[in-house]
Amino acid sequence: MSRFDDLPSLTPRDVAAPLALHDILVVDFTQFISGPYCTMILADFGAEVVKVENPAHGDDFRLMKMAELASGDGAPFLWANRNKRSVTLDLSHPAGREVAADLIKRADVVVENFSAGVMRRFGLDYDSVVAANPAVVYCSISAAGRHGTLSNRVAFDPVSQAETGFIALNRGSGVADRAVNTPIVDLTTGMMAAMAILAALIARPRLGKGQLVEIAMFDQGINLLAYQAMNHLISGLEPPAGPARSPAPLGVFPTSDGEIYICCANDRTFRRLVVDALGRGDLADDPRFASMAARTANGEAFLTILAEILLSDTREAWLEKLRASGVPVGPVASVSEALASPEIAERGLVSRIPHRPGVAGWAPHIVPPFRMSLTPVADPVIAPALGQHTVEVMRGVLGYAPSRIDELAALGAFGAVARSWDR
Repeated sequence: MSRFDDLPSLTPRDVAAPLALHDILVVDFTQFISGPYCTMILADFGAEVVKVENPAHGDDFRLMKMAELASGDGAPFLWANRNKRSVTLDLSHPAGREVAADLIKRADVVVENFSAGVMRRFGLDYDSVVAANPAVVYCSISAAGRHGTLSNRVAFDPVSQAETGFIALNRGSGVADRAVNTPIVDLTTGMMAAMAILAALIARPRLGKGQLVEIAMFDQGINLLAYQAMNHLISGLEPPAGPARSPAPLGVFPTSDGEIYICCANDRTFRRLVVDALGRGDLADDPRFASMAARTANGEAFLTILAEILLSDTREAWLEKLRASGVPVGPVASVSEALASPEIAERGLVSRIPHRPGVAGWAPHIVPPFRMSLTPVADPVIAPALGQHTVEVMRGVLGYAPSRIDELAALGAFGAVARSWDR
């Protein structure tokens, strides 16, 4: 019995419902996180995504196993590459580059996140391909842009968190001086890239052509500073190290058996907290706490009172009381608690989907957050095996005859490793 047998099966989409990006062909030259996450969003919306990988080992993210299925598929790669087809092309070989150029000629969207100069060296950069396909939306994701003195930088998510000030915002208060333990810059860079691509596709009929879209991780890291960056530009002061508790109150608080996070960001929710949930109207009327300014000046006194009250009951009891009073609150949950929570079940966010036929039965699936009434997201298909769809794409997308596919294979376009593709 698989540990995934108890997960609910996904409810399939209405077969009559259209896909938002039906007939959009995306040629994906990306690896790791930001690029693949971008193209997976497009695939969820129904685009046909052809993932071009090197024949040796494919996207380097395939090698980061962490947890893996019995089939050898690693969790990180599965997470970022559903609903795609994998093609192996040796771009160092002229025949491989020829096939890639043919794919780009037919593409609506091209996405790449190679190091600077790689696509130009292959003759596959925007300037090299736009004449043959002026309608293409070509998205280039990089560390710090494709032009200027920063263009040769190589970065991964933690580096971007460090150099844009994101790590500094989370220093202090017992928090280790390290990056946030989820690839927040990569993820949001991928989201921004997908949004920019969708905007370019919407603009394309009006403009009569596609365009070059560039997204830099450094730029997105600065955007993630949010109002902290604006605060600094106006005041000239460094943001306070965090996550420090605010006397609003805002922060993590212990109860008798666990922690909760309370966020009272204004006087209205403060009164709900102390009057409705705690039954302490005297605190609302106390001049030391009656306004945000007063609570800021007397924060430690209020936090001492609040901490003592919260320790008098359990986490679940306080969650129930605070939510009933309209106070923004949540448990400080572990990952396992979050994924097993009632909210997950009610929202249908975790399910199981079939693995590749004859390989591993079921695989877990995390449902994307898009809820659309007329164009629901595509039914999920597990991330492809390396090169799984090479011949299929050569035939169906490029229209190559079997003899042409055999010729390209013999020339080394698909790599030197023999494969049992169904031709």
